[in-house]
Amino acid sequence: MRRARILGTLTLVVLAVAGCGVPLDAEPRSLGASGPVDRSGSPAAQVAGSTVLRLYLVRDGRLVRVPRRVPAPLTPAQQLDALLAGPTAEESEDGLSSALTTTTVTRIDLAGRRATVTLGDRAGPGVRSDEVLAFGQIVCTLTNLPDVGTVSFMADGAPLWVPRSDGSLADTPLTIADYSSLLD
Repeated sequence: MRRARILGTLTLVVLAVAGCGVPLDAEPRSLGASGPVDRSGSPAAQVAGSTVLRLYLVRDGRLVRVPRRVPAPLTPAQQLDALLAGPTAEESEDGLSSALTTTTVTRIDLAGRRATVTLGDRAGPGVRSDEVLAFGQIVCTLTNLPDVGTVSFMADGAPLWVPRSDGSLADTPLTIADYSSLLD
């Protein structure tokens, strides 16, 4: 009797496990090309990226750190491209903007932990009132990356004098501390 009970229980377990297999499709399908699938075999819902991109945008004359989800870590050049693209529609609706609307970057080099940003054509002589915010956006965004400790700027082959939040100009490498009084 006991043997029959054990055999019956074992049969039920085997049948239950066999019913939990992967369903068969009539035709082969590629899973990698169409993206991830859920347990039913249907395409899975897109989820936000696993890496946080931290950009600095402007709101009410202050620098605001804005997180965005991206699929993978970005290089300093990619992160700068995302910053130069400006706020998303949702971020704009939230009152965020960019002081980088007229800034052109021709290259970015990374040596050691210093990013050197080369700017393209500069507007005529003089300093725009939001220029300190523009440079602050770049410096604060890039120094959030683990491989960037300081940022320096070049224009026309020479170091560029850049405004800091205290009103002084510097042609030396800058850090987020140079813009701390503008951080929100």
